[in-house]
Amino acid sequence: FFFEPLAMSEKTPIRVGLRNFMTNRLLMRKQFVVECEHPGRGTVPKKELQEKIAQILKVQEVNTVVLFHFKTAFGGGKSKGFGLVYDNLSACKRYEPKYRLVRLGLASKKSGSRKQRKEKKNRLKKLRGVKKAKAGAKKK
Repeated sequence: FFFEPLAMSEKTPIRVGLRNFMTNRLLMRKQFVVECEHPGRGTVPKKELQEKIAQILKVQEVNTVVLFHFKTAFGGGKSKGFGLVYDNLSACKRYEPKYRLVRLGLASKKSGSRKQRKEKKNRLKKLRGVKKAKAGAKKK
């Protein structure tokens, strides 16, 4: 089903439709396919779609709306992706993968590169006891 277009920050309005809507009580969320029509403009930012879907579904907390896997159709003007709306923020934090929580700003990314973390781990393997605790604390 489609909803009336609302003028957003960009020059042309977008039209959002939700398909295959289902309620997943086990994971405390609603799941759906999002179809977005945006003629005459580029890909719509997920933040903008998140606000619009929260408004459509009357959700108070915008961060409980999670959007992902968006693909723009050839020639532009249409995009499809998946959406989840969690019942509350704690359910969102519990069931969402960490990388998506980082995208939403609900979790922090690990500091340092992968190589640095591995090197630190291997350095700490050589130490024991108090020295290991001190080395781990000051390197962070």
